Amino acid sequence: MTLPKRFERFQSEYPEVAKAYEELGKAVHSAGTLDEKSRALIKLAISVGARLEGAVHSHCRKAIDLGITKEEIRQTVLLALPTIGLPSTMAAMSWVDDVLDNV
Repeated sequence: MTLPKRFERFQSEYPEVAKAYEELGKAVHSAGTLDEKSRALIKLAISVGARLEGAVHSHCRKAIDLGITKEEIRQTVLLALPTIGLPSTMAAMSWVDDVLDNV
């Protein structure tokens, strides 16, 4: 998986901050009992709910890399519908399609 150019620039401009950020991510992932697939789908769902297009792209790619199916990814987004509404869910679906249509 290639990293977004903006994140690569962040890593080169602020290597210590980037390292600390990565360590924080590792710490929160290992802080509980959820399996990797569950954590990946939760991160995708959080990104959908927060309407973070880049994060939806990123977490969708990570989910695919973990072997999570397109159907599971799409259902994760669909589950947001009653909570965040139709327009936000349709936006998130389009962001997921950006990734899934190229897999």
